[in-house]
Order: sequence, then C-alpha cells, then structure tokens
Amino acid sequence: NFDHDNRKKIPNDLKIPQPCQSKPDALTCQVMTEVGQQFKSHFGDIDPFIFATSRQGALKHLKHFITHNLPQFGDYQDAMATNEPWLFHAHIGLYLNNGMITPKEVIDAAEQAYESGEAPINAVEGFIRQVLGWREYIRGIYWLKMPEYADLNFLQAKRALPSFYWGTETKMHCLSECVANTKENAYAHHIQRLMVLGNFALIAGIDPKAVNEWYWLVYADAYQWVELPNVSGMTLFADGGILGSKPYAASGAYIHKMSNYCKDCHYNVKTKLGEEACPFNYLYWDFLLRNQKILEKNPRLALAYNHIKKKSPTEKKAIQSQSLAFLEALD
Repeated sequence: NFDHDNRKKIPNDLKIPQPCQSKPDALTCQVMTEVGQQFKSHFGDIDPFIFATSRQGALKHLKHFITHNLPQFGDYQDAMATNEPWLFHAHIGLYLNNGMITPKEVIDAAEQAYESGEAPINAVEGFIRQVLGWREYIRGIYWLKMPEYADLNFLQAKRALPSFYWGTETKMHCLSECVANTKENAYAHHIQRLMVLGNFALIAGIDPKAVNEWYWLVYADAYQWVELPNVSGMTLFADGGILGSKPYAASGAYIHKMSNYCKDCHYNVKTKLGEEACPFNYLYWDFLLRNQKILEKNPRLALAYNHIKKKSPTEKKAIQSQSLAFLEALD
C-alpha cells in the first residue's frame, strides 16, 4: 500500500473543495419539517441537509468526489482541520450502505480516474482499499461473529459516555470540533471517528455499548453491520484482537501531528502533567497502566510498555492520580 504517502498535514494555503450538495425535494422538506416538530430536543441539526435522496443524486455525489476530491484524497486522508469537516473525503458511505450505489461502480470510477491520469496511485489505491478491502472485511467479521460480538468487552470498560458527546461544553478543542461536525452534518471522517472521538472513549474506559449506541445514532452512514465491528473492534479493542492486532490508543501527539486542532485548545499538547496538560497525554499512559496485565504481552505495544518501565513510581502515581481526578470530574 501507499500509506507512507498518505499522512500529510493540511497546509494553511491549501484550497479545499466545497462538498457536493443536493437540494432537498418537496418530500424531503416535508420530512425535515416533521422531524423538527416532533424531535426538537434530539441531537443533530436538520439544516443544512445536503445529502442525496435518489440514485441520480448519489451518482452526482460520486462523480463530484472523483473529479474534485480524489486527486488529493490520498495525501490528506488522515488529516484534520478546524472548520473543515469535509476535506477531500468521499461522503458516499451513506449511499453505499443503503444501496443507492454499488461498491463495484465506485471502484470502477476510481480505477478509471487512475487509468486516465486524473488521480495518482496513492489516492486511488487508498480509496479502493477502503471500499474493496476494509469494508468487505468489516462485513465478514459481522456475519462471522454476531450476535455474540455485540456483547464483547475485553478491557471491561464500564464508564458512562461523557455528556460532551451530546454537545455540552468541553475545553478539549479536538473533541469539541469533532462533536460539532457530527451534530451539524451527521458525518465525521474516519480519523476523527477513530483517533479523536474513539481514541478518547478507549483511553477513558467508556462502556462499548454506550459508545456503539452513540455512533449508531449520530452518523447517517452507521448501519449496524458496518458500525459495530469498526467501533468495538477497531476503535475500542472490545473484541480482544479479533478484528485488529492492537488497541489504537494515542496521546495528544498524534492529534497535534495530523491536525491544527491543538493551537486553539485550552490545554497544551506538549505538557504531560498538571493543569495545562492535554488530557490525552496522561489518559494514554493511564490506559496502558490500567490494562497492563492483559496488554503488556502484545508485541505491537512493546515499545510503549518499555517506556512505562522507565517511568518512576512517583511519575506513574501522578499519571494515575490526575487521570482519576479528570475522569471523576467527567462523571
């Protein structure tokens, strides 16, 4: 694969294409009005509604992605930026999952863009691998392991979902931004879902059932077969390694590397402990300490646990103490 070419941060002067928008038809407008009347207090914004509600509209969104987004999708597929929820992503998961377009025609369109020289190999390979590889792998896990898979909780995570996932205020700018994107658009791209929203849920020890329910409710593309393995397996390691070989836990350094979120944050991403410290920093080490007995033999975490061996008992205690205080304040 070409992942080594696909981890660039968004430069300040990069022109980002506007998302494809479908104008709501009369029936859609009627439904939006009824939803607004009956579910006033529910999470999520009704306007703007830019999704297609027909196959013709879905094909229009696919064509827009191939023409305007795919050429730079590879370079920036893992990047995040404040006030830029769409970036170069396809936004067609909803249409794939509800059957308005098929994986084969999506793959064919991307392949044709490469053959005609309209998109580079790192973009096309990365995109096709998500559709043909990852999406089908997720589907296979679901049909192989359900219904028991939905109840797995390998790390015995029990904490309640924090209220900021439903839009209450948080001083962590990255989480505030991703939740706001989700509320406004019923969409956040895969790195926002995995390495910000999901990463926090993982290292904070939030109950997988609560996290799964949230993802299922807030995203337009979240059909259970695709949502559940991604969240329980990829994001929370609740399946103990059936889907992936390690927990995708990370400190604030990853978010700082792949986004500009940290410059607008109340916390300092380079501070490890204390009032100014980014909570992701101490929660990451607390997560490893909390789960050391069941994770330290994982070969993909060997480097992290070697770092833990070098930390003094005083530093470990400080990490655990600050993490506990932070998490209790969330509760």
